[in-house]
Amino acid sequence: QVRLVESGGGLVQAGGSLRLSCAASGYVFSFNAMGWYRQTPEKQRELVATITSSGSTNYADAVKGRFTITRDNAKNTVYLQMNSLKPEDTAVYYCNVAYTTRALTSSNDWGQGSQVTVSS
Repeated sequence: QVRLVESGGGLVQAGGSLRLSCAASGYVFSFNAMGWYRQTPEKQRELVATITSSGSTNYADAVKGRFTITRDNAKNTVYLQMNSLKPEDTAVYYCNVAYTTRALTSSNDWGQGSQVTVSS
């Protein structure tokens, strides 16, 4: 019902920057909160940042001051600007989009994942 397409991952040196994008499409009533999560083989998936439809943001302590989440409601797209990257930011990053269906029920979906690798 909802399709999420992520882009922007890659390999970068420590101190560098990357920008992730996640475009949502589908026949829904509305797209609501959007967020980014990350996962490594050693850790469970963890929250990185979220943003509500009105623009309120929330960040994990580990990324505060370095990462910025934004969204373009006209394009149903959420972005994650990652600056001052550290090797410990290496992970697969997943976007998550909450939405209200045409039947007015709540649901959410995950993107396919984007590998971010930060070399030291």
